[in-house]
Amino acid sequence: MNGARQAEGGGARRGLTLRARLTLWYTGILAATLLVLGGVSYGLLERSLWQDVDSTLEGVARAVNRAAEQQAGPSAPSETEEFLRRFFGPEFADRFFQFLDPRGRLDPRRPRFRGDLLHVTPKGLENAAQGFATFETVQGSGASPVRILTFPVMVRGQLVNVLQVGLSLESLFRARRSYLVTLAAILPLGLLLAGGGGWLLARRALRPVDAMTQAARRIEAENLAERLQGAEADDELGRLADTLNEMLGRLEAAFTQVRRFSADASHELRTPLTVLRGEIEVALRSPRSAEEYRRVLESALQEVERLSRLAADLLLLSRADAGALRPAGEAVELDRLVEEAVKQGQILARGRGVQVGLEALEPLVAQGDAGLLGQVLLNLLDNAIKYTPAGGRVSLALRAAEPTPPTAPRSSQLPAGAGRWAEIAVSDTGVGIPSDALPRIFDRFFRADQARSRGAGGAGLGLCIARTIAELHGGRIDVESAPGVGSTFRLLVPLAGR
Repeated sequence: MNGARQAEGGGARRGLTLRARLTLWYTGILAATLLVLGGVSYGLLERSLWQDVDSTLEGVARAVNRAAEQQAGPSAPSETEEFLRRFFGPEFADRFFQFLDPRGRLDPRRPRFRGDLLHVTPKGLENAAQGFATFETVQGSGASPVRILTFPVMVRGQLVNVLQVGLSLESLFRARRSYLVTLAAILPLGLLLAGGGGWLLARRALRPVDAMTQAARRIEAENLAERLQGAEADDELGRLADTLNEMLGRLEAAFTQVRRFSADASHELRTPLTVLRGEIEVALRSPRSAEEYRRVLESALQEVERLSRLAADLLLLSRADAGALRPAGEAVELDRLVEEAVKQGQILARGRGVQVGLEALEPLVAQGDAGLLGQVLLNLLDNAIKYTPAGGRVSLALRAAEPTPPTAPRSSQLPAGAGRWAEIAVSDTGVGIPSDALPRIFDRFFRADQARSRGAGGAGLGLCIARTIAELHGGRIDVESAPGVGSTFRLLVPLAGR
């Protein structure tokens, strides 16, 4: 039931696809654009139609006035009408005209069109008396309104007659209705065609995304080496595929590192546990002397100490990976730290025939964690002593480094100093590191010489921990080595700002 409800909830939350949303957005924007353009064009059309009507009325008024001045006598109306019909064509039937006296009464001396009298308003007479023409719209005897022009006829500055010319607006309304019907028919059809075209375009444009989705679904932890197609295209989808491929590469590297880390950690843990179990089983098979039991316990203690060191190293690395390992951020006197490291190195070198000494020492102060930096030096010294044969030498040197090395990694937690760096060099005259192993010496559980490293008690984590701590302090570790000559590890950390 819960699963069914969750499935129903997931289905309810599922919205429109990206293809549908793109189509809807495209169609909606196009519809809004067409409506705005249609409204603007309708307004422009109506304005143009009204201007045409007014200009036609003005032209008719002037033509009627001239024709009336040229014609006289009882036949004047018909002759004037015939003249206007020849002038304006067969569409003259929807135009009307009449002459009024200055008081607004019909002037019998002037011709007028046969039909109903046009309406005259006081405003029109007042404007005519002042010499201004007036356009008005009134309801005529027909179904459509009539546009009327009240035109003054002036002689020597005096108002002689008032000429009224009318024009039915039926053709204007008909043209306006035809335009609206055309828009109403074309807009939905255009939107339908545009929506279909937008759907097809979106489908074609998003087809690579569907292919990426299917390919991403096929990729699992077992086949992270597979990559998405289309990364070669120089567009948004190509950059997306390239970014996803880079992410898959990082995931593949992380999975590989986790697998290798798990396998190495299991191997490192299994070896001391196997030794512990074997020695305890042998000791329990038959009664032993106190000296033999003591030897077994001492050996077991060594393996337990080895396991404790391994567990502590793994815990430190896991805290660093999780971002929980942060330097204290205190002032660290590096010269005193190096002196203490030399003393600890001399203790580690006892019985090995290796000399540990100090070459150079400058009074420098860095900002960080004295305990963590001391662990770095101890790890470097321990490695140098282990791989230096009897009669060899391990030396430390502390100097101010110029110029500034490259930018510290992103993992650094502390700010850099005032542009100067401290360099702590740990050099040895040991066996050296093969050139093919140099790129991997900071990897976890990596050993250039597997048998020799394990026999020396190392787990392959010392250099990895040293690099991690150096990066947390905003620094780094460089290495130079040659087989049979020796190695030099340089720890670079920023000095504390003044």
